[in-house]
Amino acid sequence: MLRPILTIAAIVALLYLACCVFLFTRQRSLIYFPHPPSSAPGTSTLTLRSEGAEVRATVKTAPGPEAVIYFGGNAEDTHHSLPDLEAAFPRHALYLTHYRGYGSSTGQPTEKALVADALALYDKVRTTHPQITAIGRSLGSGVAIQLATARPLTRLILVTPYDSLVDIAADQFPIFPVRWLMQDKFESRRYAPNVTAPTLLLEAENDEVVPRASTEALYNRFANGQAILKVVLNTGHNTIQLSPEYVPLLAGGR
Repeated sequence: MLRPILTIAAIVALLYLACCVFLFTRQRSLIYFPHPPSSAPGTSTLTLRSEGAEVRATVKTAPGPEAVIYFGGNAEDTHHSLPDLEAAFPRHALYLTHYRGYGSSTGQPTEKALVADALALYDKVRTTHPQITAIGRSLGSGVAIQLATARPLTRLILVTPYDSLVDIAADQFPIFPVRWLMQDKFESRRYAPNVTAPTLLLEAENDEVVPRASTEALYNRFANGQAILKVVLNTGHNTIQLSPEYVPLLAGGR
């Protein structure tokens, strides 16, 4: 009787170990969902050579000192956000990042690489536009907030942000040691206390991806009075931009 029980236990243990190996080796394919190359009328492309990769950003030029750098979601073709950004920031130059492996950017996306690319893009933009607003949506909020602690910003806007990507993943896979396995943790809560730019967090009322508790926990990590949290009613994670409030909130900031 004991032998069959031990055999079953061994099989279960091997299957569990196999699942852990799968999650560890394929984890980035569960985080990043690159899109094929695309283009937007009336824009140009900036190419940066950053740590062995060629990283592209779609650019809508404008004179003057103000610029917006936009970091999108994990499956977002950032061209789709161009109309909203043009409406909210008509006098700003716009730089829409295409992560490594996304569009025509080369390389493989990782948290470390995306943050390094964000810093390189910022440094390039600031040579002509000293007043920079950074916007990060969903996954991109974790990139934007790290940029905000490393470089001076005029404003920081976080759309459907999270306090920790690894915590969200751990909730989705509760039987696995996700906190040990996950390499790109995007722990935004570690950076929030050090942000000095005026910050706006936009939370979707019915967000089905990022729990409201995660967004609100991030908000509570900012220094007192440093950030404002706005809940966009009747929207979800992927529909927040459809609200008539969305563009005015981006434009109005705080």
